[in-house]
Amino acid sequence: MMVFHISTPSCRLFQRTSFAVRTVQKLWNLNLHLKTAGLCALSGPGSLCKSEELYTASTEKPPHVPVMLKEVLHYLDIQPGQVVLDMTFGGGGHTKAILKAVSDATVLALDRDPTAISLAQELAKENPDRVKPLLGLFSELEALLASINVKAGSIDAVLLDAGCSSMQMDHAERGFSLSKDGPLDMRMDGERFSDMPCAADVVNTLDHLALASILSAYGEERHARKIASAIVESRRVNPITRTQQLASVVAGSFPAAAIYARKDRLHRPAHVATKTFQALRIFVNDELNELHAGLRTARTALKSGGRLCVITFHSLEDRLVKRFLQGDDLSNLEQYHFGLGRQGVGREKSVETKKDRASVYWHPLQKKVITPEKADIKENARARSAKLRVALRC
Repeated sequence: MMVFHISTPSCRLFQRTSFAVRTVQKLWNLNLHLKTAGLCALSGPGSLCKSEELYTASTEKPPHVPVMLKEVLHYLDIQPGQVVLDMTFGGGGHTKAILKAVSDATVLALDRDPTAISLAQELAKENPDRVKPLLGLFSELEALLASINVKAGSIDAVLLDAGCSSMQMDHAERGFSLSKDGPLDMRMDGERFSDMPCAADVVNTLDHLALASILSAYGEERHARKIASAIVESRRVNPITRTQQLASVVAGSFPAAAIYARKDRLHRPAHVATKTFQALRIFVNDELNELHAGLRTARTALKSGGRLCVITFHSLEDRLVKRFLQGDDLSNLEQYHFGLGRQGVGREKSVETKKDRASVYWHPLQKKVITPEKADIKENARARSAKLRVALRC
């Protein structure tokens, strides 16, 4: 497997197998060319995702409803004095519930988003010695734990709530939501890595084949080629720099009747660009590789008998978690997602066996995936696609 290493932190997020290596090289070489020419660079000052509104703190504070809270507390089964690792602090809903449920539990609160960590720091002030904020990626977690003298095999419970947080989705300036107009950013790390390409850089730079492969592999989009063609055609006229601009470009490649023809899990109309936004977000943030890194670190950090709860929101994440807990070899993760399908773009071929596969590291607390109750979905519509998998560390 070819891996392209670039020294800057942002580009390490884009380490890929042979297909994606060519994609990233093309992206970065163009960035260097633009810098040399004194034109608009793909990152840093002048980036397509730069916007003054991106740095304006939002005053909106929508209520944060943690997903599947009752189930998480039940399966984590936290006891007094235990140490819990919340790998995705986000708005802090799960951590706050843990602190309230168990009076002397300690929570290590990790997030890659500096905005989330600022909330964790506020919570730490309110709960001295009980909350320890950690800013970093899943792939940085092992070093972060070592820096605060947390040894391998010493943590009692781990919660990993994958994907984009409600806080990120609710703020238009972050560029995650297609229903709210904002800069086409999608970087979960915010400005932590100032040279990290954003979603606007991706859609305005990569060629048709690269875009189609990303949409197919990470969005499971059946019409990836058609959408990629529409993006390439549109950017020839004007760069695509806004979320609703991209949503309109995608919608324009379909008949009007098809724009909301798709349904979500509540059978509500879903915009035809939803999978495109998902694919770009996963690619920009290297989410699947990061998820795999996080699962490996959770396995190392948990003590024997420790509990793991993982919440996912789409099939790519859930299949990865399922296979990891079964003990499958995921070392070739990117080749798995970018394997050539029948139309020449990346599609995953799921291989299942009839017998349950066992892992030497994990004992499932529930063999089947756990889904939200109807009442939970009614209270928090974003829980509709949530899936919870729980396991005990052997």
